Amino acid sequence: MEPDRGSEPDQGSEPDQDAGAPAASDAEGAPVGRRTVLAVLGLGAAGVAAAPWLQRGLEAFLGSVADKDPTKLTGLLPNGGGFRYYSVASSVPRKTPADYRLTVGGLVERPAEFTLAALRRLPQTRLVRDVQCVTGWRVPDTPFEGVRLADLLDAVGVRPEARAVRFTCFDGVYSESLTLDQARRSDVLVCLRMRDEPLSHAHGGPVRLYVAPMYFYKSAKWLSGISLTRDVRPGYWEERGYDIDAWVGRSNGRDDAPTA
Repeated sequence: MEPDRGSEPDQGSEPDQDAGAPAASDAEGAPVGRRTVLAVLGLGAAGVAAAPWLQRGLEAFLGSVADKDPTKLTGLLPNGGGFRYYSVASSVPRKTPADYRLTVGGLVERPAEFTLAALRRLPQTRLVRDVQCVTGWRVPDTPFEGVRLADLLDAVGVRPEARAVRFTCFDGVYSESLTLDQARRSDVLVCLRMRDEPLSHAHGGPVRLYVAPMYFYKSAKWLSGISLTRDVRPGYWEERGYDIDAWVGRSNGRDDAPTA
């Protein structure tokens, strides 16, 4: 999605995407029943002390249930992995490696479209950072891997009048922005892998943005478009009162320790 729009209030699962997000729109599908909720609560408690593979299995299960739960209450259930599933869209389509496309355009010299295979062929950078949600939760020492955004920008050629980068997502709702200087940082990735596994749908896959030094809502999930613009355009959460410059510990009235 951090608030990340997605599992985090990240959008975006990270609202992290990439944390407790403001109320999402109504979703399609039947609500999860009381018996299911109680069962998952029990599983969540057990998962905290379980092996990592069981924790991740539980996390994937919660993500699949939450995607069909109009109440969004499943996003509040505990699990051992530290992340939660959030989305500001009523439903999010799934993209396979075969049908995924990332478009890069706007104020560039050579607009381009990248398949997942093409992104995988580019040089990959691996970062290990704490993930910090603006609502307070943190997941320590989380590996992310992908293409440096700066490398993609160099590949398409940024025009002199460009000053910012806008990101759109295939949920059809979420958006984010960075200044061009922020986007060129070495710790900003077009992310393909998380925790040394291909990025799952629940965490914004197959491709998401990862902005390491900022709150997780800046790390837009389900990334589908990158556009160079003259000015910063407020993203989904910024239009609802969140800071545009979301440095951890220096924005949104919080004093969390920096993540990088």
